[in-house]
Amino acid sequence: MIATILTLLVVAIHGYIVILEMLLWETPRARRVFGTTPEFAAETKAMALNQGLYNGFLAVGLIVGLLAGNVGMTVFLLACVAVAGVVGTLSGVRTAIIVQTGPAVLALLAVWAGI
Repeated sequence: MIATILTLLVVAIHGYIVILEMLLWETPRARRVFGTTPEFAAETKAMALNQGLYNGFLAVGLIVGLLAGNVGMTVFLLACVAVAGVVGTLSGVRTAIIVQTGPAVLALLAVWAGI
């Protein structure tokens, strides 16, 4: 039950990221979250749309993994999210380690512990 709740938290976070990247990329809120300028946001709108789509795939994949009871799929996708957070942090999004990697690692631990 805890693993499911933590995994759904990761899904919710990625759902929010999808909205920011695909729909709100050029808004002050998204620029504040990702630390970008209006000029950068305008230049990278197409890239952000693509990134948002991939984040959506992660979220949907986690939901499918939970609904299908496919632990392997869930573990793989949580690991992908954890790595994405590390890469995000290394590429300048300092909060990614906390917002992405932290919840994903907690969910992974809960899945492995069977709780």
